[in-house]
Amino acid sequence: MSSTQKDQHGARSQRSQEADKPHRRKGEKKHTCDECGKGFTVRAKLKQHQVIHTGERPFSCDLCGKSFSLKDSLKQHQLIHSGVKAYSCDQCGRAFTHSSNLQRHLVTHSGIKPYSCDQCGRAFTHSSSLQSHLVTHSGIKAYSCDECGKGFTLKASLKQHQVIHTGERPFSCDLCGKSFSFKVSLKRHQLIHSGVKAYSCDQCGRAFTHSSHLQKHLVTHSGIKAYSCDICGKTFSQRGSRNIHLRIHTRHDVYCCEQCGKQFTTDAHLQQHMFTHTEERPYECDLCEKTFKSPHHLRRHQQIHTRKRLYKCSYCEKQSDTDGSSSQPCHHCGGGKDFHCDLCGKTFSWQAALKTHQRRHTGDKLKYCKECGRSFTTSHHLKQHELIHSGVKKHLCDQCGSSFTTEGRSSALTQILHRCFGSNQ
Repeated sequence: MSSTQKDQHGARSQRSQEADKPHRRKGEKKHTCDECGKGFTVRAKLKQHQVIHTGERPFSCDLCGKSFSLKDSLKQHQLIHSGVKAYSCDQCGRAFTHSSNLQRHLVTHSGIKPYSCDQCGRAFTHSSSLQSHLVTHSGIKAYSCDECGKGFTLKASLKQHQVIHTGERPFSCDLCGKSFSFKVSLKRHQLIHSGVKAYSCDQCGRAFTHSSHLQKHLVTHSGIKAYSCDICGKTFSQRGSRNIHLRIHTRHDVYCCEQCGKQFTTDAHLQQHMFTHTEERPYECDLCEKTFKSPHHLRRHQQIHTRKRLYKCSYCEKQSDTDGSSSQPCHHCGGGKDFHCDLCGKTFSWQAALKTHQRRHTGDKLKYCKECGRSFTTSHHLKQHELIHSGVKKHLCDQCGSSFTTEGRSSALTQILHRCFGSNQ
């Protein structure tokens, strides 16, 4: 046999030996995990995976201390601290640190919610969101707060709650300086400054910034008063109104102004009132630098910049965002229309006056005197009455020098005396 023939024969025998070996396809997962049965093509990947089952987290972040099972996971996490968000959404401009987060976000623009809850029918964009939601139906509250013991179904809800105990408010508004514990609360608050009120009531036309505020308002039209006072039996359409009312009976949490003695049921109202005693104007418009004493006045001013025109009512001259020529009447006076009481037929020029009058029929006298318990339909009448208990008589009659607690009584006496003196002249 020649050398060439030998070489050919050797090559054929080598090929036949290789053919006899068990054939492994490319990408075959020959390395399997003993714990969960997951397969891997490379042994190194199997070893990486097995760390998950041991619970070991050898890779920790130098900046925040968070630890990870895999080095790749640590690298991905560290991008968060870099602040670099290289992946942005073409539709809304929102940017993300990771490509996978962008892909997940894009589904929200599609409007498709393929994952629905069998128990309540609520639909979700992502499978993970559905899984988190399902826990709420189980009633199991596996996460509890170490400070107060309150239980939560979701870990995220517990973390949100825990900020309450720290008192930390890291998210502040650039326009008014108000700070919040949660980013979502800040975003919700910022809608107030935008002037946009996308949610309007079909019954009275009143508009709201948030959907939840509209829902609360709609209850007032229903006439349902589900919240009652255990002490006097008075009913309210909203829980918050009932809670504020309870302070009248308990004389608890009454906030008093040190300068003028005026009392408030909430600390927020007291703080707002305090600015009337000072020249301080802490609320500044970031567009024109004009300053204001209260956030309410700042928001009203900012409507100029948001191009939300204010119309003056030709009847009462009060301003609102409703055009006098539109089909919607003025919220203050009804555009010259009278407001009628359904119970006694009495008419009023102002909607507020009608509401005050109707309290006489319903017995809803919201203002109580803390000294004698007498009730009044308006704050003005209550304040006038409280002067009787104070003993202060600062209104003098020009004719006889008699002093009175209220200007009205002084004027009434003066008129009588004038008539008497006039008849004697």
